[in-house]
Amino acid sequence: MPNIVDTLKERGLLSQLSDSTLGDKLKKPMVLYAGFDPTADSLHIGHLLQIMILSQFQKHGHKPIALVGGATAMIGDPSGKSEERVLLNTETIEKNVNGIRGQLAQILDFDKEGNPAQLVNNGDWMNKFSFIDFLRDVGKNFRIGEMMGKESVRKRLNSDAGMSFTEFSYQLLQSYDFHHLNKSHDCILQVGGDDQWGNITAGIDLNRKMGGAQVYGLTTPLVTKADGQKFGKTEGGAVWLDAEKTTPYEFFQYFMNVDDRDVIQLLKYFTFMHISEIDALETLVKNEPERRQAQKVLANEVTKLVHGDYALEMVQKATKVLFGESIAGLSDEDLNAIFSEVPSTQLDRSVLDEGLSLMDALVESKLCQSRGDAKRALKQGSIYLNNDRVSQLDYILTDESLCSESIAVLRSGKKKYHLLRFN
Repeated sequence: MPNIVDTLKERGLLSQLSDSTLGDKLKKPMVLYAGFDPTADSLHIGHLLQIMILSQFQKHGHKPIALVGGATAMIGDPSGKSEERVLLNTETIEKNVNGIRGQLAQILDFDKEGNPAQLVNNGDWMNKFSFIDFLRDVGKNFRIGEMMGKESVRKRLNSDAGMSFTEFSYQLLQSYDFHHLNKSHDCILQVGGDDQWGNITAGIDLNRKMGGAQVYGLTTPLVTKADGQKFGKTEGGAVWLDAEKTTPYEFFQYFMNVDDRDVIQLLKYFTFMHISEIDALETLVKNEPERRQAQKVLANEVTKLVHGDYALEMVQKATKVLFGESIAGLSDEDLNAIFSEVPSTQLDRSVLDEGLSLMDALVESKLCQSRGDAKRALKQGSIYLNNDRVSQLDYILTDESLCSESIAVLRSGKKKYHLLRFN
């Protein structure tokens, strides 16, 4: 297996190293960490790159630590932010920490023999400090001039929002995290995005001043799109790793719709595919862009990675169903997953025993405004039941019209769906 630094370079994942000899040192297993502040009860795809970095290191035999910032989330990292975060209370942070544990475990292996990943919470050690003790033991090692020289600080000090003392102190907390992990877990490497470089180097300096071993830093490029927009943002906001916040289908579609100019780099960032396979897809992007084969592979791989096999299977079924494939052999559970965003109407099962006019069902579902409207739509061939076109004006719905245990799917035109639920 190649050296992890070579792998990161090959995939465009290496930006800065605190020591040019780090590549040689990484030929032996090393403990490293990356931090994730639980400012919400889910991570989003802006965090995904750092999780992938930890996983890449683990696959190369190193031992990764995912640090969840139960303490630092109460402060808020100013890096890359134009204004101060809303401060969170302890209860909210605890809820958020619990929310992201499973997301990390989906990608990192916490049971791997020899080098299992670890999850730690900096609240476990930071909350034991009194304010006076922290100033005396940690704060004395920092110089104001150096702190103000950090790029993240300079940007905020020159902005209209400015920076509070609370946020100014953030780098002290992150720096101490590195020292604590070095002392308690023999952690000698911190990884993060380029916007974390100032915090990482501050931690290296603090560990040296507090008598710790030599430690190192490594950063990755910030992920941006070819059009200049921030990766992971949509009109509706962030693309979350939580299926309740961003459905697997929406997640899948986000990656399906990435620009041809971005897709190859994203395959290198967010999959474990061999570079030769990615190179072959790059050729397809150049020669047959209309097939969008690279986007399909990217969407499949990342959805499976984050949400698992079953979710990917449902997404693939949903994609086929929502593009008109006949609906057959699916359960209520399947249909509820596929049509999670589709409106529905609840009806008594007994109406099927008597027979329910399709025209009445179209009016009841509001797919058509009246029986006359429904009649015209049926004549025009724009009405579908379970994705099969129906043009029969006197069509009657019965038990045999259901495509699962209790659901029938109506569609008007190409994309206007409605579920009829019979209980």
